[in-house]
Amino acid sequence: MEAALVTIGDEILAGDTVNTNAAWLGSELRDCGVTVERMTVVPDRVADIARVVNEYRAEYDAVVVTGGLGPTHDDVTMEAVATAFGTELVTDEAALSWLRERGYPADDLAPGTAKLPARAELLRNPVGVAPGCVIDSVYVLPGVPEEMEAMFDRVCHAFDGETQHVETVETSEPEKALLDRIATVRERFDVTLGSYPGETVRLRVRGSDLEAVTAAADWLRRHVDRPE
Repeated sequence: MEAALVTIGDEILAGDTVNTNAAWLGSELRDCGVTVERMTVVPDRVADIARVVNEYRAEYDAVVVTGGLGPTHDDVTMEAVATAFGTELVTDEAALSWLRERGYPADDLAPGTAKLPARAELLRNPVGVAPGCVIDSVYVLPGVPEEMEAMFDRVCHAFDGETQHVETVETSEPEKALLDRIATVRERFDVTLGSYPGETVRLRVRGSDLEAVTAAADWLRRHVDRPE
């Protein structure tokens, strides 16, 4: 299963907010066996959001959209998702009922709080007011991290793929000195191998075949200099 992540927010593009949602979702989806092919940040503009969502839903098995849900003037994600599907926003009776149950009568809600794209399925927000939704393969979640994480936990069962196994080998050698052994691992083992420099170089072996991952990591441990 392949997925794309779309994060909405001018504040992220301006550097005012760190995009922790994409990192968290990427890790969670990886653990579900999903390959994340794209992570894109889009400004709070309907046309831009709709274009990216439309492109990604045609290309990938699932699209997760976070941010831009709520009562403020720049929360345009629901409108943009509706535009991507060529439909309109409608007041969702299930959303209204859920909000009433949480102590928010319709008269107290900001306009549009309970509106979702036509055909969308309501996603209840366990720790906030703004509802999310699912429409076909597009999952729309809030941008507040604790709300997004709680809501993703309710739909994570829909994301399935081959379990990925990971092993990390650290070496004291510089990255440029490792190119021959990295090439050998890629040729000999059915795994992917990434290298991440820092105080040491971390060689991360990943794959769906546990035996292949273990064998590749063991080979590396025998053929690189290890930190003392």
